[in-house]
Amino acid sequence: MHKFNIIVKDNRSKARAGIFETSHGEVETPNFMPVGTQGTVKAVNQNLLESDIKAQIVLSNTYHLYLRPGTEILEKAGGLHNFMNWQKPILTDSGGYQIFSLSDLRSLKGDGVEFKSHLDGSKHFFSPKKVIQIQRSIGSDIMMVLDECTPYPCDYDYADKSALLTSNWAVLNKEAFEKSKPLYGKDQYLFGIIQGSIYKDLRERSAKELTLLDFDGYAIGGLAVGEPVNIMYEMVDFTTDFMPERKPRYLMGVGRPENILECIERGIDIFDCVMPTRNGRNSNLFTSSGVLSMRNTKYKDDFRTIDEGCKCYTCRNFSRAYLRHLFVAGEILALELASIHNLHFYLDLVRNSREKIIEGTFMEWKSEIINKLTVSEKNNLED
Repeated sequence: MHKFNIIVKDNRSKARAGIFETSHGEVETPNFMPVGTQGTVKAVNQNLLESDIKAQIVLSNTYHLYLRPGTEILEKAGGLHNFMNWQKPILTDSGGYQIFSLSDLRSLKGDGVEFKSHLDGSKHFFSPKKVIQIQRSIGSDIMMVLDECTPYPCDYDYADKSALLTSNWAVLNKEAFEKSKPLYGKDQYLFGIIQGSIYKDLRERSAKELTLLDFDGYAIGGLAVGEPVNIMYEMVDFTTDFMPERKPRYLMGVGRPENILECIERGIDIFDCVMPTRNGRNSNLFTSSGVLSMRNTKYKDDFRTIDEGCKCYTCRNFSRAYLRHLFVAGEILALELASIHNLHFYLDLVRNSREKIIEGTFMEWKSEIINKLTVSEKNNLED
């Protein structure tokens, strides 16, 4: 059986429902990965992440885990799954985005990148081979290649050279992956990352070069970095045409609920974003009535649930008034309850998307949801 199986393809869009098999369980697609950068989804414990939010896979970060706790500790623990007590799938980003976002602290070379730690200024070097070795130590189910994430705006010449560098590194990543073995007896998969900024010919070339390397899956990188949302949708729609049909497609770092729905329509299977947890910690909750700012005075004596119809732990047990009180009082519980709700909202969104694709009603449902979110957002802003 293939690692990735498409169950249903939508007749009126590129949306599809599938299953990706890993050594730590199945990932049903479309799916959203809560971000657990340092081996933890901020403010949410692993029990609720599994039992209430029902996350099937989380994302952690190679750069951060390499700096602390370090590969020695991770190997002594038997890998990240054991270390964080999470026995479901884990995907690790290569750390490329984190390195390149520290532009004043890094030096790009043909065989890798030298950078200074944001923790203590110590010097380090990541090569494609080194990144594979680190992810072997982590033991993640899905590893990402080392790439360069271009900024926006980005001129054509820079995007061209950067995409070529990413393709060259992809070859070295694949070689290192094939010459090494998992440390903990569990299969690991390697995904390539398509780059090219907002230039279609570069995206096409990058996709074709990476497809020749036959990765286990493919990601679109370098989007959601400041470009207008219509350009992001255009790039996703264009690029998925050149991505293998029978491999999972991952859009990195996207995004708002409506972004996810639009990109599912354009053929994306897997998403991640810090938005649900980051916004939650800042008192902004995603609901079917738009985003609610829980510090707003109007919720002071509002004893309704956060989101009518939501079955998350927060909505089953607490009112808007209570959450507002927690935020105003500076209580840590506010961060947890808000993050639980937002992640549940996102996971419900992709679960419902999957159901509608299977039913054959995805496009009508998607239009209704986006229209409702847009109208609700407008009404909340007017309040």
